[in-house]
Amino acid sequence: MMELIATAESVEQGKSLLDAGVDTVYVGEDEFGLRLPASLSLDDIRTLTDYAHDNGKQVHVAVNALMHNDRIEKILPYLEGLESIGVDAMTVGDPGVIHLLKKNNISVPYIYDAQVMVTSANQVNFWAKRGAVGAVLARELTYEELKMIQEQAIVPVEVLVYGATCIHQSKRPLVRNYFGYIQEKTPSMEERQLFLAEPKKEDTHYSIYEDINGTHIFATDDVNLMPQLGKLADAGLTRWKLDGVFARGERIIEIARLFVEAKQAFENGIWSDDLSIRLNERLHSLHPHERALSEGFFLKDPTEIQ
Repeated sequence: MMELIATAESVEQGKSLLDAGVDTVYVGEDEFGLRLPASLSLDDIRTLTDYAHDNGKQVHVAVNALMHNDRIEKILPYLEGLESIGVDAMTVGDPGVIHLLKKNNISVPYIYDAQVMVTSANQVNFWAKRGAVGAVLARELTYEELKMIQEQAIVPVEVLVYGATCIHQSKRPLVRNYFGYIQEKTPSMEERQLFLAEPKKEDTHYSIYEDINGTHIFATDDVNLMPQLGKLADAGLTRWKLDGVFARGERIIEIARLFVEAKQAFENGIWSDDLSIRLNERLHSLHPHERALSEGFFLKDPTEIQ
């Protein structure tokens, strides 16, 4: 069974994504979730969850932040709030949060999400045996590595098929520190338009922004696995994630429709190279023009990655 998951930046966008055919919307509050398009309150999450359930869909909530003591002390009421809402699952990477879930008998299922550290079936299965109902795989894995994990994992695993890849996070406010050092006003982070470029490679575009969780730097290319969906499907990798942190508003909804069309083609047995090419061309036309697209690590030889 294929599942299409997409981030949502608002209740209305979440409803539109579900109406477009997405199976699960992914939201959260930025105090407890990482790199979200926007921070949604518990009231927002309740409204969206009610709508999703009325339409036979799901809501997953990000609880995958790097938890220091101050966050751990605040998180139990949030977990209890998610339980009362009836969200379908939460993503968690901190063992301290998993301990609280078990200690307090919080009934919301959790999906293990420790970002770049989820790189083997052994790690996936370790957490599956401790209650995880799924895992979010690292975005730096090759097809051969993904296929091997899928063959050995005892719970479903999620693969990013579209969106940005974070390559560095610091809990420190590095952007603010930098502008303070050069004695200039720190620009607004709301539009997330700052980027770093290599002096000898002017076309590089390492997006950077700062929020309550620190500083985040993203790869110069966003991931696009539309041309490789056949390989994913053949390998049984059918839980697909769309990350709209840099594809805002109507743009991510239109991109989601392309992946919904692809999913339906697989389910109806009519997926073809021609359809893949047409959908990929439309995706490129919708993707933000200032951001490059590539297949990331997917086609690389694991032995040659440096």
